[in-house]
Amino acid sequence: MLSAVLFPHVVTAQSGEITGLKVLNEQRNAAGDLVRTVQYYQNGKRVVETRIIRPVPLLNIPLDPDTLNQEYMMVVINKSRFVLDVYYRRTKVRSYKVVFGPKPAENKMMKGDRRTPEGWFRVLEKHRSARYNKFVHLDYPNDSSYRRFAILKKRGLIPQGAEIGGDVGIHGVWKGGDNTIDMGVGWTDGCIALKNKDMDDLYDLLGVGARVLIRK
Repeated sequence: MLSAVLFPHVVTAQSGEITGLKVLNEQRNAAGDLVRTVQYYQNGKRVVETRIIRPVPLLNIPLDPDTLNQEYMMVVINKSRFVLDVYYRRTKVRSYKVVFGPKPAENKMMKGDRRTPEGWFRVLEKHRSARYNKFVHLDYPNDSSYRRFAILKKRGLIPQGAEIGGDVGIHGVWKGGDNTIDMGVGWTDGCIALKNKDMDDLYDLLGVGARVLIRK
């Protein structure tokens, strides 16, 4: 068991400043998974999160990005396992640890809820990011997203004046922020965040049009 492992540095995250990140408790469950409870402060508010951290096997099959056909490239993001898998021609070629927002188990409903949308998407574009290393922009909201959004409004599950949101993507972290991925901290506004070395690798593999499946 680990207790009070402190990361005292101050960082700027997507939704504000994270300070005082530490592990409150860490132990194995019956399945052998790591159950970790962390504490940190974001925007001055104390946050305590418990995550089940499952091992992500190292997988790095050599590929030449210049020869990849994006029609055969597929990304599968599993929110319950905190993992992003890359498939090429139906063969898994990469696996990375990832984190989401504070409620990864919930599907996005509207702008500002900090949830990660579920379903099929495509890579819309990609660019370097001064704040988060690199950014792969997904086509949320797409037609399927708009249909679901309309249903949520019709059923009264979200306010009539709610907006659908956007700017959802896959990106890295600030300098020195890789530990938030290891700790399973839900700091994003609904995007998918990776360690910077993993983001560098993924960025080279993915091109515009690549398919992305996000599921629970």
